[in-house]
Amino acid sequence: MLRDTLLAAALSGLFAALLLTFVQSVWVTPLIMEAETYETVSQAVAHEHEHGVDEEWSPADGWQRTSFTLAANLVMGLGYSLLLLGVYLLWRQPSGLLSGAAFGVAGFVVFFAAPSLGLPPELPGTVAAPVSERQLWWAMTAVLTGGGLLLLFAKPFSWLKAVAGVALVIAPHFVAAPEPEVHAALAPETLQHRFQIATSFANAIFWILLGAASSHAFRKLMSWHGRLDAA
Repeated sequence: MLRDTLLAAALSGLFAALLLTFVQSVWVTPLIMEAETYETVSQAVAHEHEHGVDEEWSPADGWQRTSFTLAANLVMGLGYSLLLLGVYLLWRQPSGLLSGAAFGVAGFVVFFAAPSLGLPPELPGTVAAPVSERQLWWAMTAVLTGGGLLLLFAKPFSWLKAVAGVALVIAPHFVAAPEPEVHAALAPETLQHRFQIATSFANAIFWILLGAASSHAFRKLMSWHGRLDAA
């Protein structure tokens, strides 16, 4: 059972990661590369006044950048797929592809949309708050949003659980997301806006496909082991 669960998660994560990487390569990565041109110019000016400063390594454009992106997406896809399968096993089984896609939408809200309200995606060259502070706020928002959605959609329905769920969902946004002391970005605001739209779209597609694929894999897995509930 454990082996089959890992296989189901791996296949679901692979499909979603491949599509995400494709969308990023076509839409998101070009925006990042455009932003990096502003960063390169800024670094070149700074290096005119500094000598002996080693540049940080980064993957080269083309297959190397795409390979690193795919590897990161595969790890993310596997982890989130395992999380969805855990939800199916411990909370509620999906009734089909549309039900799985709905779970994917919930994952998108929990892990991307809700945290992005306070910490929107940022291009290279953007001044940001310390990483540890942003990670802590992101984790708090994801946990509370996920808990709130579980209460909202828990059966049987009750107004008490619904109110508690809504309170959990909105609670993180009463705590200000960490911000840098000075707001600054090398890329123009229009490019930042296009990047945020592209990143949101790519993540939405990733989560919807991951939800549908994981639900299909889960139902196949449960039918093999004779544990699929009648939906």
